[in-house]
Amino acid sequence: MTNESLAQSYLKKASDRLDVLELLIGKEAYSDVVREAQELVELALKGMIRSIGIEPPKIHDVGNLLLEYRERFPEEVRAQLADLAIISKRLRKERELAFYGDLDFIPTEEYSYEDAHQATLEAQRVLQAAQRVIRG
Repeated sequence: MTNESLAQSYLKKASDRLDVLELLIGKEAYSDVVREAQELVELALKGMIRSIGIEPPKIHDVGNLLLEYRERFPEEVRAQLADLAIISKRLRKERELAFYGDLDFIPTEEYSYEDAHQATLEAQRVLQAAQRVIRG
């Protein structure tokens, strides 16, 4: 398996999650939308990074690598890389809370439609950038 074929696999997995986000919003499962959006972003960014020949680390936020290897990305997406890194960092911070919560943070009570909608828009933005980077 090549970096490119693995990048395409990540892109497909990210695209499939976008469909799931709409289903979860319809079920008012807003914390699950945030969690799945984070996974979508992680997969899409790791696919982008693989497509430029870099092995992404086994961590959830790889936004810093977008900036470190900025020059390897197509010019058409370079201007977006800082924003994509911010999205990755923000959703990474929400990852565990959205899934597990805490004693004073019940995910099903804390996350709103607005949170889910923002996470979905951000995930769509990252996915669109990944689609432009990953050839297939």
